[in-house]
Amino acid sequence: MTKCRKTPNTLRSARWFAPDDLRSFGHRSRQMQMGYGKEDWDGKPIIAIVNTWSDAQPCHSHFKQRVEDVKRGVLQAGGFPMELPALSLSESLVKPTSMLYRNMLAMDVEEMLRCHPIDGAVLMGGCDKTTPGLIMGAVSTGVPLIYLPAGPMLRGNYRGETLGSGSDSWKFWDKRRDGTLGTEEWQAVEAGIARSYGHCMTMGTASTMTGIAEALGLTLPGASSIPAADANHIRMSAGCGRRIVDMVWEDLTPAAIISRAAVDNAVTVAMAMGCSTNAIIHLLAMARRAGVDLTLDDLDAAGRHVPVIANIRPSGNTYLMEDFYYSGGLRGMMSRLKDKLNLHALTVSGKTLGETLIGASVHHDDVIRTMEDPIYPEGSLAVLRGNLAPDGAIIKPAACDRRFLNHEGPALVFNSYSDLKLRIDDDDLDVTADTILILRNAGPQGGPGMPEWGMLPIPQKLLKQGVRDMVRLSDARMSGTSYGACILHCAPESFIGGPLSLVKTGDRIKLDVPNRTLDMLVSDAELATRKSTWKKPQRKYERGYGWMFSQHIKQANEGCDFDFLETTFGDPVGEPDIF
Repeated sequence: MTKCRKTPNTLRSARWFAPDDLRSFGHRSRQMQMGYGKEDWDGKPIIAIVNTWSDAQPCHSHFKQRVEDVKRGVLQAGGFPMELPALSLSESLVKPTSMLYRNMLAMDVEEMLRCHPIDGAVLMGGCDKTTPGLIMGAVSTGVPLIYLPAGPMLRGNYRGETLGSGSDSWKFWDKRRDGTLGTEEWQAVEAGIARSYGHCMTMGTASTMTGIAEALGLTLPGASSIPAADANHIRMSAGCGRRIVDMVWEDLTPAAIISRAAVDNAVTVAMAMGCSTNAIIHLLAMARRAGVDLTLDDLDAAGRHVPVIANIRPSGNTYLMEDFYYSGGLRGMMSRLKDKLNLHALTVSGKTLGETLIGASVHHDDVIRTMEDPIYPEGSLAVLRGNLAPDGAIIKPAACDRRFLNHEGPALVFNSYSDLKLRIDDDDLDVTADTILILRNAGPQGGPGMPEWGMLPIPQKLLKQGVRDMVRLSDARMSGTSYGACILHCAPESFIGGPLSLVKTGDRIKLDVPNRTLDMLVSDAELATRKSTWKKPQRKYERGYGWMFSQHIKQANEGCDFDFLETTFGDPVGEPDIF
């Protein structure tokens, strides 16, 4: 445990409650208005429990109870809990995409923690954008924090077949589109694929980001792997409440935890997990909020030497997060990565990562593979560059047909998703299995918010021929539960004149994953001619948050944070005045 530094009179909340003046009189009397007495808060750390529960967030439906478990832990340790609501950002319900609001959640959390009498915070999240949004905001505030992951839901079931979130949705939808799955069967899949509270139980964005939070040192050891419906999740929640009180006394802040070593650990763990492609955008943004200059090149370098050893769908073929937990979970997986981890990195437990891994083991070698027997010899993701993506594009080689790792074919261009939907199932569409489908105007500004449209549907005429994968290219993202030869995050995006805006149907496109290149085989002179006639599309928002988003959002290769929220933008924000 780290050395205790704080005393009651140096608590941040003491500025609100300790002085003998008119303003503090008001603060104390309003606490008493709620039935509390001085003995409830006096000299005690006040702990914010930032709760992303709502009736519109199925992944966090258990948070209504878990927040009470956290409060129990806070009270056990001698703190005073204060629940604060935050945007719930349901991945399934928020449109056009929850990514449009990740930075809004970060702003919400940062300002909420700063303006209230908070000494430390438990961040309750799990569904995709909640993890980075909560952490980005709290890191910018600088108070001690601990992350409480929602946990994966139970595995799905359809007539005895195990179903995985998202991944099987796409599979059965293709069967529905090609006419081999009837309405009754489709409805049975719908009823069986999400059987409990908790986030997606595949290695999608939710499981990826909660695992990254643990690898950064921001969760209790092993917390990210616990299924939401497991009683251990209740105990872990209370443990978060107890531990954050100690962290306040120890003055253990994010600045002491999120170091370059911790960020490198998170990158290594992400690659070994078979992470979601969204991990790249969120990791870049989270690291930069902590003052760590992570780049796409750093991520690609890790992808070259860290194999995928978590045999979890969609990179794997069989297992889900429940199996991962029973097989040793993230601690078990990290125990096999020790030679590639910075074991001296500090964690919220007050111990180093190496100390938290003592006793960790793997109980099923097919679920969590050895380094000598990975499911893919390199990392989960690869960064491509070329005249189509001078600032980078992303592909997930571990989750696509290997024959597409080196591929050349003609482009078929769609200018928007509505254009794609209108044409993709036309039997007269001029397309073959070698065609490269291109969707543009789906990036940070073009989407707007960079929706998860990047797993473009296979044309219906090809589905009927048995085609289940082909190369698809866009400036969009895709769900972490998706799979296939999808090239994503093409930067700079087409909406602002990136090279993707210049591609024409019929242009030859060449993809070479081993050499990390992505090019359209068009002369520089021809591209210059096309560029001279390009016109920027009309922007989507003329007012409000959407307008602000479009003015300040950064590109995918920079993490899609707002420029004015990054650490390098200006001097740190001080404590609020209390007069």
